[in-house]
Amino acid sequence: MADLRLERLRPDHARAVLAFERENREYFARSIPDRGDAYFTPEGFADRHRALLDEQESGDCHFHVLLDAEGSLLGRVNLMDVADGSAELGYRIGERAAGRGVATAAVGELCRMAGTSYGLTSLTAKTTADNTASRTVLERNAFVLTERITLMERPGVRYARVLLDR
Repeated sequence: MADLRLERLRPDHARAVLAFERENREYFARSIPDRGDAYFTPEGFADRHRALLDEQESGDCHFHVLLDAEGSLLGRVNLMDVADGSAELGYRIGERAAGRGVATAAVGELCRMAGTSYGLTSLTAKTTADNTASRTVLERNAFVLTERITLMERPGVRYARVLLDR
């Protein structure tokens, strides 16, 4: 992650996050449900961004943006539903950064932060069974397949990782 950095989500990230989501809307919709038109409006997005910051402030979630050396937003990497030392990992990397190891590096860094900065002891993650790229990122970061599930009305998988490097 030499040329990449994770920053905790802040109010001033809103414009860059909205631009990132708009730029990658069609790309993301190929593998996950679209967020809906209202999300992409300035008002709808502003409401959602405030809600995320409120969740983060309460300690329920930890949201991060992934930036390159020039400060361009490449992705989002998050810990959600924090409780009892555990959280669910979620991430989305933009199309222009896909296939370059960026997701693997960002998830690895957030796993380290989960233990050291947030005091977590385990993480879970889920994806559709046919999302080979996402499954590869998880497996390269020591996540182990624990369960076959239904996700978004499709076959899915759940992974888990115990954080030993706290």
